[in-house]
Amino acid sequence: MAQTSPTQAHLATVEKTSLRRVLTYAGAIVAFLIGSGFATGQEILQYFASYGYWGIFGTGILVLALMTYVAIEFFTVGQAKKFERPSLIFHYYCGKHLGTFFDFFSILFVFLSFTVMVAGAGAVFEEHYGMSKYIGGIGLAIAVGISVWFGLKSLVDVIGKIGPLIVVIAIALGIVGIVQNPAGIADGNALLPGLELTQASTNWFMSGLSYVGFCMLWLAAFLTALGKTARSRREAATGGLVGAIAFSVACIIVGLGLLANITRVGGTEIPMLVLASDVGPLLASGISVMILAGIYTTAVPLLWTVSSRFFADKTPRFKYLTIALAAAGTVIGLILPFSQMVNLVYVINGYVGILLLVLMLVKTGTRLVKRQPL
Repeated sequence: MAQTSPTQAHLATVEKTSLRRVLTYAGAIVAFLIGSGFATGQEILQYFASYGYWGIFGTGILVLALMTYVAIEFFTVGQAKKFERPSLIFHYYCGKHLGTFFDFFSILFVFLSFTVMVAGAGAVFEEHYGMSKYIGGIGLAIAVGISVWFGLKSLVDVIGKIGPLIVVIAIALGIVGIVQNPAGIADGNALLPGLELTQASTNWFMSGLSYVGFCMLWLAAFLTALGKTARSRREAATGGLVGAIAFSVACIIVGLGLLANITRVGGTEIPMLVLASDVGPLLASGISVMILAGIYTTAVPLLWTVSSRFFADKTPRFKYLTIALAAAGTVIGLILPFSQMVNLVYVINGYVGILLLVLMLVKTGTRLVKRQPL
């Protein structure tokens, strides 16, 4: 019987790529990044549309390039290294001391991001349904806590399937906003200097860097853990590529839809509901459910990331910590208005994420120059 050489066995492993798994990984990335900020439109308004053409296309292309790099890096390094703890990805890029700083800082930021999801759910209930924000915030926390209780595998299965659907609907809504008022894009761009809109930074370029920065702190441990489950580097890299492209394109299209209606969506807590209401109240109600689903798909892995940093998935301590964090996040998330939470938590942490991006680029560049393996 012919023996398979180590080289042949290695090549066979590398070539293993399942389209279903690639799409599931891509869907998980998209679902994780959608969150309350994207799904409500508040994030796209502050980071993209508020800067006009440069914000949408300049920031969009910058985010597309950097997010693709980041997603592929985290996925492939996770697949190659199979870290005992996903948070060790920070030590890989930053060394012992800075790695420890990013490890704990990212956990704090990820937890605060969970509180933003709670605030987003509360804002939807308050602005669209006319109900108390406490019902939305507490309801989300309970649903997320129960989901995280069951562990990572169930999370990927659930959010990987919901994510692509939400992005398709969000893109469709952005297109509706453009089609209904195509001249509004140019008009909105001209009117921006006279509008008092909350922006993520002083210019579109720093806004784009900050956006990628905070997304990185979200994605680092989660994608490293997902990469560990990939059967090959190609499968991991393809999942990262498809997910990053899909999300970036969605940001650009939704940004154009908001810019076309900037005088109406500016100053609102849930801009996407304004676009939906133009079509009809029935669609607006359906979109409100989509927004809540988007918030849920991001809140679940955020809470899982924090709990898994301290205790192994599905252990009793992991489950008890999850419930405690969900309760604490609910209290914090219902204190400040949603738009203020987005601007405060995301922007500040985005600038810290830029430092991580620089360190990652240096590590990758050094690895390529020296032709070192992952």
